[in-house]
Amino acid sequence: QVQLVESGGGLVQAGGSLRLSCAASGRTFSSYAMGWFRQAPGKEREFVARISRSGASTYYADSVKGRFTISRDNAKNTVYLQMNSLNPEDTAVYYCNADIRSPLSPGGGDNWGQGTQVTVSS
Repeated sequence: QVQLVESGGGLVQAGGSLRLSCAASGRTFSSYAMGWFRQAPGKEREFVARISRSGASTYYADSVKGRFTISRDNAKNTVYLQMNSLNPEDTAVYYCNADIRSPLSPGGGDNWGQGTQVTVSS
């Protein structure tokens, strides 16, 4: 198991940027594929982006491709989500996820953070 703590959410105007961070506990961070999911009010949680254990491979939802970038620093046990050109449709609680399977399972692995709120105003 790995414990995950997200940070970096907040309120931003449309067109702005935010960088989310997810800090993981434990010494086996590099054994996990990592991902970001989000859940908007009244909607189901959806996949945003994933990254392989080494960071060499990434994959994005069509809705964020070209605007969001996922990265990881295995030395710091941290995964990031750089979000640019934000729009109100990006408003959601963003969750970090860790999966011992790679690539990340479509619905995510067993390890979830508590979430961080991102609100984009128009």
